[in-house]
Amino acid sequence: MSTSESGKEPKEKRSLSNLQLLWSFARRYPVQVTAFFVSLFIAALATLAIPRSFQRIVDNGFGAETDTTIAPYFYGMLGVVAVLGIATAVRFYYVSWLGERVVADLRQSVHANLLTLDPAFFEENRPSEIASRLTADTAIIEQVVGTSLSMALRNVILGIGGVIYLFTISPKLTGMLLLGIPLAVLPMALMGRRVQALSRSSQDNVASVGTIVSEVLGAIRIVQAFTQERNEVARFTRAVESTFAAARRRIRMRALLTAIVITIIFGGITMVLWEGATDVIDGVMTGGEITAFVLTAAIVAGAFGALTEVYGDVMRATGAAGRMMELLNAVPQITAPANPMALPQPPVGRVTFDNVSFRYPTRKDTAALSDFSLDIAPGETVAVVGPSGAGKSTLFQLIQRFYDPENGTVRVDGVSLRDADPSAVRGRIAMVPQESVVFAESAYNNILYGRPDATEAEVWAAADAANASEFLRALPEGIHTFLGEAGTRLSGGQRQRLSIARAVLRNAPILLLDEATSALDAESERLVQEALDRLMRGRTTLVIAHRLATVRGADRIVVMEDGRIVGQGRHDELMTSGGLYARLARLQFEDAA
Repeated sequence: MSTSESGKEPKEKRSLSNLQLLWSFARRYPVQVTAFFVSLFIAALATLAIPRSFQRIVDNGFGAETDTTIAPYFYGMLGVVAVLGIATAVRFYYVSWLGERVVADLRQSVHANLLTLDPAFFEENRPSEIASRLTADTAIIEQVVGTSLSMALRNVILGIGGVIYLFTISPKLTGMLLLGIPLAVLPMALMGRRVQALSRSSQDNVASVGTIVSEVLGAIRIVQAFTQERNEVARFTRAVESTFAAARRRIRMRALLTAIVITIIFGGITMVLWEGATDVIDGVMTGGEITAFVLTAAIVAGAFGALTEVYGDVMRATGAAGRMMELLNAVPQITAPANPMALPQPPVGRVTFDNVSFRYPTRKDTAALSDFSLDIAPGETVAVVGPSGAGKSTLFQLIQRFYDPENGTVRVDGVSLRDADPSAVRGRIAMVPQESVVFAESAYNNILYGRPDATEAEVWAAADAANASEFLRALPEGIHTFLGEAGTRLSGGQRQRLSIARAVLRNAPILLLDEATSALDAESERLVQEALDRLMRGRTTLVIAHRLATVRGADRIVVMEDGRIVGQGRHDELMTSGGLYARLARLQFEDAA
C-alpha cells in the first residue's frame, strides 16, 4: 500500500497502463460494453452530421422559393438531432452502469483480498488509511469510468472524424488548422506530469483527512473525556487546509493548461477562418461549405479542448487505479502449502511450541520470543503470566498462525502449522479477547459469527452458557436488536458475555482467553467468570492472565519474561519457590489489600 507507520511514501507507478485494471473488470460485461461503444460511435457520427446538414440547408434551402422545397433539408436535420439524442441517452446509461458496476466489483475484490492478508501487512499499512483510500480512490475511478473516459473516447472520435470531414471540405484550410495541433499537444505533454504529481498529492491529503476523522470519531469518548475537542478541531483544520492547498495547486496548473490549449486552438481557428472568408469572396468555397467548416472546426476545437480537462481526471485515475492494483496484488505471507497436511480427526487439542524464536516485522530489533518451548496437553488449562512485553500475546498470534516463527516449530495436534491449512488450524480454535469485538450488527448475528451454520436454538444455548440470555431478552428487539458500532448499546460486561457466547457456539477444542474480566465491576466479573468456567470445561485452554488472583485454579502457570519461560508450576509451588511470580503476586495482593 501507500503509507507506512512512519509516513514514508513508496514509489508508485504512474502510467496509463494502470487503467488496464479497470478494463479487466469492465470486459466481464461484453453486452454493456458493446452497447456503450456502439451508441458512442453513433452519437459521435450524428454530431459530425450536423455541420453537413447545415451545409445543405445553407446551399440548397436558403435559395428555395417555397416551403416544400426547403422542408426536406430541415426534416433531415431533425432526424440527425433525434438520432443524436437517443444515442446519447443510451451511451449515458451504459457508461454510468459500467462505472457503478466496475467500482462495485473492484471494491468487492479489494475487500476480499484484504481479508486474506496477514496482520504483518496491517502493521505496516494503517487500516484507517486503507479504508479511506478504498472509498476515495474508488470514487475517483467511478467518475472516470462513468464520465471522463466516455468523454475522452467521444472527443477522440469527434476530433479524428472532424478532421477527416474538414479535409473533404477544404484540404488547404484543414492543413493550416492542423499546424496548430502540435502547439496544443506540447503543453499537455510538458505540463501533464506536473498535473499528475499534484493530483497524487491531493489524493494523499484526502486520505489523511479520512484517517483523522475515523481515528477521532472512533475514540470520541477519550477525546471528550480529556477535553481535547479544540485541539482535534485544530488538527483536522490543518489537515483540511493542507488538502485544500494541494487541490488549489492542482487546479491552478489545470487552469493554466486549459487556458494555453484553448487559446492556441481557437486562435488557430480564427486565423484559418480569416483565410476561409477570403476563399468565399473569391468564389473558391460556398456559403454552406464555410458554414460547415466553421461548425466542424468548432467541434474539433471543443473536442481537443475537452481532452485537456479529461486528461487531468484520467491522470488522477491512474494513481487511484495503481493503488487499488497494489491492494489487489498484495500477497499474504501466511498461506496454505500446495498439499496441506490434514489435522487428525477427531481433534485432540494438543498445542506445542518447540524452540520457537520470533520477532515482529516492524520490530526487528526486539525478540518477542527466544528459544521458547511449551507443551500443552489436551484438556489442560495453562495460565501465562508476566510483565508487559514478556511475549504472552505473541503465543496467541503464533498459535493462530498470524505469523510464522523465525526458528522452531509450532504444532497443533502434532502437525506443524507450516504444513497445515491455516483455515483448518483456526477452525479448531476459539478466542475470547480482552477487548471484546462487537460488530455493527444484531446480537444474534454477533453470536452466529462463531458458527454461521448454527440454528437459532444453538445460538440461544450459547447465550445461556455465557450468562447472556437474560440481558439479550431485555433488549428492545430481543436478540435481534441492532447493537450499534462496536456494541455501543451494551455495557462492558455484556459485550464480554456476547464474545464468550460466540466462542461457546464455535465449540472448538482449543480455547484462547486474554483475561476478559480485568476491567469489569464485581457483578459483571462474577457473571463472566462463571461463563468462562463453563466454556473451559473439556477444552485445552491457554489463558493470558493480567491479574494473578484469577489463575490460581489453573492446571499449570507459566511465568514469562523477555520472551522466555522463567518459571512454571501451580500457584502454591511458584509462591514457595520465589522469583518473578512471587514478586508479582505480592505486589498485586498488597495493592488489593
